[in-house]
Amino acid sequence: MASLIKPSTAFSTGFLTKELQEGCGVARISYCRSSRRRQSYAKATVAPLQKKYVDEGDYVKAGGQELSFVQMQALKPMDQPKIADKLTAFTDDKVLDLAVIGCGPAGLALASEAARRGLSVVLVGPDMPFTNNYGVWQDEFDALGLESCIEHTWKDTAMYFTDNDCLLLGRAYGRVGRDRLREELLRRCQEANVLYHCSEVEDISRVDKNSGSTLACASGKSIKCRLATFASGAASGKFLKYEALEERGMSVQTAYGIEVEVEKHPYDPNVMVFMDYRDYKAESGEGEVPSFLYVMPFSETRVFFEETCLAARPVMSFNTLKDRLYTRLNKLGVKVVHMYEEEWSYIPVGATLPDTNQQHLAFGAAASMVHPATGYSVVRSLSEAPTYAAAIAAALQPRKASPGYLQLQRDSISAALEAWNVLWPNERKRQRAFFFFGLELLLQLDVQSMRTFFQTFFKLPERMWKGFLAADLSSAELIWFALLTFLVAPNTLRMQLVKHLIKDPSGANLIKFYTQLWP
Repeated sequence: MASLIKPSTAFSTGFLTKELQEGCGVARISYCRSSRRRQSYAKATVAPLQKKYVDEGDYVKAGGQELSFVQMQALKPMDQPKIADKLTAFTDDKVLDLAVIGCGPAGLALASEAARRGLSVVLVGPDMPFTNNYGVWQDEFDALGLESCIEHTWKDTAMYFTDNDCLLLGRAYGRVGRDRLREELLRRCQEANVLYHCSEVEDISRVDKNSGSTLACASGKSIKCRLATFASGAASGKFLKYEALEERGMSVQTAYGIEVEVEKHPYDPNVMVFMDYRDYKAESGEGEVPSFLYVMPFSETRVFFEETCLAARPVMSFNTLKDRLYTRLNKLGVKVVHMYEEEWSYIPVGATLPDTNQQHLAFGAAASMVHPATGYSVVRSLSEAPTYAAAIAAALQPRKASPGYLQLQRDSISAALEAWNVLWPNERKRQRAFFFFGLELLLQLDVQSMRTFFQTFFKLPERMWKGFLAADLSSAELIWFALLTFLVAPNTLRMQLVKHLIKDPSGANLIKFYTQLWP
């Protein structure tokens, strides 16, 4: 849902023999057809990977019990240019202004924006392709100047609640080409003279408060920088400190999808189906964790189906989602003729905030920028990269002691604290507390209550539901959002909202953030 960028990580059927990517030592994947061999290989490679996570929370962020599927998705082969062919290699030992660790959309966007503002920037990380496709609201991507990256557009978006209840939202939706997006972000990095070093980071040490940090890379190279920013995904606990996780654990959004050729399907090719909450079987069991169908119909016969669990604790497994998807397709009378791609999407939505007093910075999922109530972060990362880069550049600027005196070099710790305050000011923390309250409510709803919630949600003024999905309502506007929701909601949902505010810890946390952090 929100911001709205929906990952659809297509994964070709077939399988996994290990090859090393030339020049970077990154394990890639090629394919053969045995599903059993595919899963056996993945499970064999997961055991050593578990050792790289500092605690159980970090392991769950990385994929937990579903890690084998997450790794298969991440390592699939793609025909995309190497970063090393586009960016100049970092070769000398000079101290750079900024090191950005991580080569996904968030990392590339931040690196290019920081370099455009005059900083010397190095991008550090394995030379990995983009393996996810993304679904976005057309207007949001247009606003980012990335409309050329959209490869397919639907003129409208639909919600299904029951067989007789379909709501058209009147908003265009697009699928982003992963190749196009990566090419555009790399072009921006190239134009801004971002440097690149192809290696994982094994350690980071602080030299002193003035000299910044030194990255120890797996390649054997050391990189000195005034500030380091991790854009390396949610599981970054090896290098970053986070607030303590609640005892009830991490909530996760999972989705299993397939892009297929079918004999026929019941959806209009001009309309993207954002959520289909109709029963996937004769009758959903009481207490069953809800899931919905997400549909991108490209033609009368080619379509992307994805069964999605918006949030669950513990995680809903990919096997459960796969079973539900095929049960749903059978009920819809959909017969698959050919499989093009397969997807496993895993998004931690219950991650805690990073410690905003630490020296090392973060961005994207590593900075807990995923919308807790929806699972989306990429559009937010792309849209906030310019502001955050400007804050980092300003924080690193020398300061004058007083008019007419020499300029004083900013120490790296003060610069980091200044940048953190721009990324996570009190206003953002209040907003996040509200979204967490919403997440915990969703975790308690059954299928019928979930239908009622979204029927109510989309009755709100367009500015309100769009703003909630995009995470751009102010904390004050979110109070109005809550009041309007209460007014529009049926009595059953009103009672659930009041009970949730009074009894759930997220209600007390919401009140605390709105009272203690109010300016």
